[in-house]
Amino acid sequence: MTENSDHSEHPDHLDHSARHGYSEQDLQREFAELEGKSETAARLFDIRRIIGGLFVLYGVIVTIVGLTDDDAAIEKAEGININLWTGLGMLLLGLFFLGWLKLRPTAPPPPDVQEPSDVQKQ
Repeated sequence: MTENSDHSEHPDHLDHSARHGYSEQDLQREFAELEGKSETAARLFDIRRIIGGLFVLYGVIVTIVGLTDDDAAIEKAEGININLWTGLGMLLLGLFFLGWLKLRPTAPPPPDVQEPSDVQKQ
């Protein structure tokens, strides 16, 4: 391959961002901001938080229904208070997911490492 095929050395590539009014530092800063926002959104909408929260919510509701069941509902389930046991199971599963999220959070973003040439420019 020739040296002209390398995009970093191509003269049009170097002037491309300057023609649009953005410097290389502006583009890098914008990219870093967007990357940080994306990682924050990923941590906020972690699937474990959503699943755990829903299971806890529905577990509390079904447990309350199980505690207020009358004898007819219990006899219909062959003597087992199925709402109570299902609600407690859902509650425990939801707490497991939330505990898992607390004990093993998503990895924080790596620190922003600048190249020595970028440090000298600032």
